[in-house]
Amino acid sequence: MLYTYKELEKKYRHYRAIDIMLKNNELYKIERGIYSDSKNPSYLEIINFKYPNAIFTLESAFYYHNLTDVIPDKNVLALEKDSTKIKDDRIKVVYSLKKYLELGKTTIEVDGVTINIYDKERMLIELIRNRNSIGFDYYKEIINNYREIRDELDIGKIADYISVFPTTEHLYEVIMKEVF
Repeated sequence: MLYTYKELEKKYRHYRAIDIMLKNNELYKIERGIYSDSKNPSYLEIINFKYPNAIFTLESAFYYHNLTDVIPDKNVLALEKDSTKIKDDRIKVVYSLKKYLELGKTTIEVDGVTINIYDKERMLIELIRNRNSIGFDYYKEIINNYREIRDELDIGKIADYISVFPTTEHLYEVIMKEVF
């Protein structure tokens, strides 16, 4: 489990107790301000702890939803446009308006860690919206995987999500042509 220093102070009431636990390897400093009772916590667990309002999207979400076998170079997180900037080389941030941010947000378990992620229906829309900025082969791989699971997709959700975005007709046309 992960803790902030303040949480540890509250729990153990004195910094010396925390120092003793660190020296005895009962507690581990993971990075600045983050401590754990296990030596090597999952990186996903650390991301969730540091950025609890972040939502996995784009390459990360496609990978975690098993729509591609391409492991992303960086974890891609969606945050509200006015959020504090993240300075972490392992993370790419996509900033979003508040009205779009929560649309399609769900949770899944990845390697024993529950993460915030967009559902497959929202990710289909994101794939279409971003198709010009991703590689053609990568796009085709994901579209083909969507075709294989089209019976599992909720068309009502897709229609509801599309109605919120500009260029509604274009998105709907492309999705119907490419997937259904």
